[in-house]
Amino acid sequence: MAERIIMPKAGMAMEEGKIIKWLVAEGESVEKGEPLLEIETDKVSMEIEANASGTLIKILAQNGDTVPVIQTIGYIGTPGEKIEEAAAPQSAPAAKKIGDGYDVIVVGGGPAGYVAAIKAAQLDGKVALIEKDTVGGTCLNRGCIPTKTYLKSAEILEHITSSAYRGITVDKKAVAFDMKAALANKNDVVGKLTGGVAALLKSNGVDVIRGEGVVKSADTVAVGDKKYSANSIIYAGGSIPGRIGIPGIDSELVLTSDDILDIDEVPGKLAVIGGGVIGVELGLAFAAFGSSVTIIEMMDTIVPNMDADVSSLLKKELEARGVQILTSVKLTKIEEGAGGLTMVLEDGTRIAADKALLSIGRKPDVSGIEALGMQMESGRIKVDARMETSIPGVYAPGDVNGRSMLAHAAFKMGEVAAENAMGGSAEFDATIVPASIYTTPEVGAVGLTEAQAAEKHDIRIGRFPFAANGRALASGEGTGFVKTICDKQYGQVLGVHIIGPNAAEMINEAASLMNLEITDDELSEMIHAHPTYSESLMEAAADALGKCIHLPKK
Repeated sequence: MAERIIMPKAGMAMEEGKIIKWLVAEGESVEKGEPLLEIETDKVSMEIEANASGTLIKILAQNGDTVPVIQTIGYIGTPGEKIEEAAAPQSAPAAKKIGDGYDVIVVGGGPAGYVAAIKAAQLDGKVALIEKDTVGGTCLNRGCIPTKTYLKSAEILEHITSSAYRGITVDKKAVAFDMKAALANKNDVVGKLTGGVAALLKSNGVDVIRGEGVVKSADTVAVGDKKYSANSIIYAGGSIPGRIGIPGIDSELVLTSDDILDIDEVPGKLAVIGGGVIGVELGLAFAAFGSSVTIIEMMDTIVPNMDADVSSLLKKELEARGVQILTSVKLTKIEEGAGGLTMVLEDGTRIAADKALLSIGRKPDVSGIEALGMQMESGRIKVDARMETSIPGVYAPGDVNGRSMLAHAAFKMGEVAAENAMGGSAEFDATIVPASIYTTPEVGAVGLTEAQAAEKHDIRIGRFPFAANGRALASGEGTGFVKTICDKQYGQVLGVHIIGPNAAEMINEAASLMNLEITDDELSEMIHAHPTYSESLMEAAADALGKCIHLPKK
């Protein structure tokens, strides 16, 4: 099917663009990312790149034409392809039924699965959801929600113990933490949310089938001895904790991120294997609860996927809260004795621990679909932008495809899979997906890091510290900064990185504006309420342009 070339919306105020020059002629081949044409707006001149590889089969708007944003100006496809068919709007016709079976069967009730089931039901599908555990998946039961519940307790403890700064005297000897009560609170929160998901499925008419679903063919799923048929299958098996093959790793004292969320006693000494998001969040939480925490990370920095400036400051802040962090080290074995565990590093260093948390990331759970023999990539199910696998009619959104192992990305992938399973035409775009770390201070990131952006662009950096933000200072949260990374030529915001108060909330504004292809000039002119933390985003954009009012002149 031919791909449309559209006049982009290069900035929030842009309503139209003028075509200066086509750089490729009709009938010529192009590669994805190759410049196709030059356009001019009221603010910038820029090149439009090909969104697919193929042949420029039709130009609809010529040099000198002024075209409204989003309007189709050409097509890339295969020579001889009928554009009229490709250009026709894609409706979502009702899927064909197979006897008394379902339109869609969803295997797995996590963020991708339950959203897919509800979306397909909203599109008038007859839908079944198969779940072997409790609906909600890892996120609600053993991940995002339980972890954030514990981190909120850690945050409250920090506020109490530092309250003297505000003139509030607290007898620190009287402050105690009850792990059993915290566990009960966590379970209560999880129960409310999973119960809410179950109610949503019921209200949308989704049949929930309890048991382990095994996909037998492109239209059949088995649960035990019973088989169910469907026109389309959405496999959303989620993920399981990753493991490493070293001696001692199978000790009962080595906990996964699933296990540690159900313990009812605080370990005296906790070794955290892996300094990624899971490791730093749970390490900080248990340090606040009273554990002596050591994080062991093989890379040269914690949370290595984050911008280097953010990772560096987060390490410093965690250490200030009592967390010992060892980077560029390799764990070779774990010894278990009467006194607990000993973590043995490659250089001979020995670290004593009562328990260890294995947090080296998660891997796709493909145990229910292996019989189909579909195409895989490094243990992940290969899917296209429609979330369809190599087997037509079988879709695999969420962690199982490894594209973005975040719950909010899984939500969107689930919706896309459901629309396509019901006969529609939708695609998942992972270009702008925000990510957060719920430590103290929080971290939020979207787009390219400085190192990634510098590889492909001539960039300018904006930076505004929370130490210069009125709301942050009034709240005693002046640590951290907002950092913007922008393209010098066009001003497009390529990445935003935040470490500081409310970073996980603020990053959503940045992601929304980046989806609109905002420029730093436009962002710097946006009025924000004062005093708010989010003013710092506007200020950082202004700093990139050398016009920040609330920073000393450079």
